[in-house]
Amino acid sequence: MSASVISEGRAVLGIELGSTRIKACLIGDDPSEVLAVGAHEWENAFVERMWTYGLDDVRTGLQAAFAALAADVQARHGVRLERLAGIGVSAMMHGYLAFDETSELLVPFRTWRNTTTGAASAELTELLGTNIPLRWSIAHLHQAVLDGEEHVARIRSFTTLAGYVHRLLTGRDVLGVGDASGMFPIDSATRDWDAELVERYDAHAAGRVPALRELLPEVLVAGEAAGELTAEGAAYLDPSGTLQPGAIAAPPEGDAGTGMVATASVAPRTGNVSAGTSIFAMVVLEQPFTGVHHEIDLVTTPSGDAVAMVHCNNGASELAAWAGLLGRFAAAAGHPIEPDAVYEALFTEALTGDADAGGLLAYNHLAGEPIAGTDEGRPLFVRTPDSSLTLGNFGRAQLYGVFGTLALGLRVLAKQGVEIERMLAHGGMFRTAGVAQRFLAGALDAPVAVAATASEGGAWGIAVLAAFAVRQHDAGADHGTDLDAYLQDVVFADAAFETADPEPADVAGFASYLDRYRDGLAVERAAVEAL
Repeated sequence: MSASVISEGRAVLGIELGSTRIKACLIGDDPSEVLAVGAHEWENAFVERMWTYGLDDVRTGLQAAFAALAADVQARHGVRLERLAGIGVSAMMHGYLAFDETSELLVPFRTWRNTTTGAASAELTELLGTNIPLRWSIAHLHQAVLDGEEHVARIRSFTTLAGYVHRLLTGRDVLGVGDASGMFPIDSATRDWDAELVERYDAHAAGRVPALRELLPEVLVAGEAAGELTAEGAAYLDPSGTLQPGAIAAPPEGDAGTGMVATASVAPRTGNVSAGTSIFAMVVLEQPFTGVHHEIDLVTTPSGDAVAMVHCNNGASELAAWAGLLGRFAAAAGHPIEPDAVYEALFTEALTGDADAGGLLAYNHLAGEPIAGTDEGRPLFVRTPDSSLTLGNFGRAQLYGVFGTLALGLRVLAKQGVEIERMLAHGGMFRTAGVAQRFLAGALDAPVAVAATASEGGAWGIAVLAAFAVRQHDAGADHGTDLDAYLQDVVFADAAFETADPEPADVAGFASYLDRYRDGLAVERAAVEAL
């Protein structure tokens, strides 16, 4: 059955360019079933004090991930992947890719991880009356304006990484509304760029940068067709020439939007947590959010509904570094174990630790963390002389550390009266059943659910959005149904969720940990100054 779906061109491909992996995911008639996957490891570089990825690495990484997927299709189903019904691209949100009139890149890609835009962020937040985070595309553009960078006068378009790859595959300069909301504020009524704020910015920056509306991509919502895979795009993705053009393309989205889809969290009072190199929480709002808070980004779902986002630059990378060290210790001792087994052992041992992690503190700040007030990162593991240094407490402190800055931001939402019925979590750290999920429930003091697709993440989420675009295209002009109904009635109709309710001891223990964590941020800031 799956082989015929693939050979008849009914399968749908999702591709996500994450911070450490480019992942491809193929689904069929049943979007909840993954038919094949492929991945390619890659890493950012710190060049001239800027985090970046080379565009040659984008190309080779995409081709490697697709080749791995095609090989998986052949191995699992005995057919070649020649045609697709739909395709979608997702990538890490925000950042800055600026091009001239010939579509040549003007400066190296500046990723979401850079925190060099403080002056622009503060100026724009005051000008526009809404929080403009450091990593947003408009903050990067305006910082270049403030710094008098030569390339600004030559800009003719700028976009996100997902928008750039989509343009290569389809020839269209468009962006899904969720990803667009990380470039510049969106008008919730029109689900397009906020025209009043665009005019306000143009008046403010007149003579220093071309008119903003001429530089920004076209905004589309989930379900709208965003072009088709062209012959050039198919050759870019698959230089072997096997893949044929014609697949319907979904609007390109950011990893936040695909995370919401991957957890069926696009309706009001639902939320999700995505844990990877960064960690962020998204909560779909019932009521307008009031006030300006630097901890909260106001973005949208892929359908354009308002979302409060708490984004932290640092997620599970430092935890991964410690797991690597422990794995190497086991190998050096003559007992090598697989990486997943290292995580399972550490996570399981963390369950034996004290509820407050025994006085230990872990800061996962490899990069600057705006919520914590730091421009650069200094990973730290800190303890007092009377703390209890056990493996269980160490593991718990590291897991708590992943959630620490996130919890500070979510406390702001709670003070605003934002209610969450259930948080859904996804990302690789939730593969070990019941541990990270339980600690997150304690950190949020709310139930946390994990679906079977939790570790598939954004590549599967954008594949689902592409399948939705195909469905809407086939349904005709009325577009058939809305995204939430599609997720509930089709994608997750038979999905099994494992839900962890917060345990009182974990809630109290994490609250105590967070108080120490907040006080200890002075140590983190001092480390940035001293080291």
